[in-house]
Amino acid sequence: MRLPLPLLAGALFSAGSALAQAPIPVGHLMDNSGPTSDVGVPYGQGVADALTWVNQTRNGVAGRRLAVSGFDYGYQAPRAVGQYQSWAQRERVVAIQGWGTADTEALVRFVTRDRIPYISGSYSAALTDAGGRSGRRGVEAAPFNFFYGPSYSDALRGMLQWAAEDWRARGQQGRPRYVHMGANHPYPNSPKEAGEALARELGFEVLPAIQFALTPGDYTAQCLTLKNQGANYAYLGNTAGSNISVLRACQTVGVQVQFLGNVWGMDENAMKAAGTAADGVVFPVRTEAVWGGANPGMETIRAISRVSDPAGNAYRPVHYLAGACAAMLMVEAMETAAANGGQVTGERIRDGFYARQNWVPNGFQGVCTPSTFSATDHRGTMRVSLYRARVTGNTAQGSVQELMAAGTMSLQQVATIDLPRRADWLGW
Repeated sequence: MRLPLPLLAGALFSAGSALAQAPIPVGHLMDNSGPTSDVGVPYGQGVADALTWVNQTRNGVAGRRLAVSGFDYGYQAPRAVGQYQSWAQRERVVAIQGWGTADTEALVRFVTRDRIPYISGSYSAALTDAGGRSGRRGVEAAPFNFFYGPSYSDALRGMLQWAAEDWRARGQQGRPRYVHMGANHPYPNSPKEAGEALARELGFEVLPAIQFALTPGDYTAQCLTLKNQGANYAYLGNTAGSNISVLRACQTVGVQVQFLGNVWGMDENAMKAAGTAADGVVFPVRTEAVWGGANPGMETIRAISRVSDPAGNAYRPVHYLAGACAAMLMVEAMETAAANGGQVTGERIRDGFYARQNWVPNGFQGVCTPSTFSATDHRGTMRVSLYRARVTGNTAQGSVQELMAAGTMSLQQVATIDLPRRADWLGW
């Protein structure tokens, strides 16, 4: 059957109009129940609240609401891969907010093949070699992988530079001793070699690594090893849950060491749980402000927070803010893809990540650290902001918000390290 031209044109217009108004499918992979859920829950909530806020206040992207499909995979990489197949083949998602290192790295070839931007909570440096130019063993091109903040390796490099300065500032003699601690797992192992290499370059004596599991436990033996080694600086590569166990055990046996927490290794919730054992831990924070700050973009973050806390009473830890920033990078890349009637496809979203230099999402000034991505280099930032956890009293009584307000707990910024964008650090 042939339609008259006016009717055919009308049918095509209607189909195009319907497509223009159709929701934009997005995947959101979360760990709300697995071994990294202690930090996965606040980060995932930040992502979810930000995307809901975009629908509520901006009517989505270019008039199309975001249809977000969330999935709690319990930090089990095979479940993440299976869910990805469903999202890619059935729901036809155009972008995914992801999570862990093992699953993100397992999906690199899939998202590259399917051209689906994957914005992860893993900051593995292997994901930054977008063009596959590093030539490093085991590192492949990852043109559709992005994350917000410095890589695990660059964050550790920033902490080691600070540690070298700290050693000199305290008038210490000889070579400081450095040790890597964490599970034998892709996530804590990700920056191990890079950190040890820079430690040697900076004049540290690198001690044999100490392993402890991703789950809480009795780590007295590890702390005794740490004490006997005489380490001065120790990197905690696991998430906060198991790090808390280490901090408590090491306090009990009298370990005197400067702990360096990875980006997921410490936050306000962990400070409350660990009590004075967390006092003094230095760790990287991805945002330019923490909850309660007066920076301009904090009003936007507070509005986003009210999505899941209408009363506005919740204290949001550092991971919540980072999740919101990661979500907004994706949203603005989508808006770039949709500009001038463009289609919101994976390739166009990817290219949207390259459209800006020193990129801070609109309305998030002073909160989201500026990001710059290129087609060959997905190191969004080389800036590492370091904070020190301060715990001066009993944290058993009172909420995190009450303890922070009372000054029993606080986050003190100690340094901002701007690393060089060294070519030999790409993908490593």
